[in-house]
Amino acid sequence: MRQRAARDQQRLDSGVGLSAKDLENLQHEITSLAKRQGDLEDVVLEVMERRESAQERVTELTARVESVQAKVTDAVARRDAAFAEIDAEVASVTKDREIVSGSVPADLLGLYDKVRVKQGGIGAARLNQRRCEGCRLELDLTELNEVRAAAADAVVRCENCSRILVRNAESGL
Repeated sequence: MRQRAARDQQRLDSGVGLSAKDLENLQHEITSLAKRQGDLEDVVLEVMERRESAQERVTELTARVESVQAKVTDAVARRDAAFAEIDAEVASVTKDREIVSGSVPADLLGLYDKVRVKQGGIGAARLNQRRCEGCRLELDLTELNEVRAAAADAVVRCENCSRILVRNAESGL
């Protein structure tokens, strides 16, 4: 467009072999080309501004993505560390359980395992202040009297949740 405008301007400036009407048409064309060039330059500037804005947004979002990725990496590392601790604790508890289960009578261990499976992993619960800590319900007076009357080595179960009740000094008996 600039080349065409420059060429038309040279023809207009030389004026050689052009009629007045041709000169007028050339001036009008040069003016139209200048206006069109100005419009196109405005469009180019607007596109450049939008590109700059988009580039800034990309930079901002990239920084945010990097920040979130760093947080994810940190969370994964903490999760993996927690899993390692849990796995170590499971191994330790499993080892301790094997040692203790060796000293528990087989029939009591069988009952415990059966109740544990039925109750979602907890087969025995502490009796604390006349309350079963398995189901969190307080034993009524009749149940409490039965527990009091039972021998110290007798297996006593909660009537509400069927868990084995572990009696101690805080049982409220």
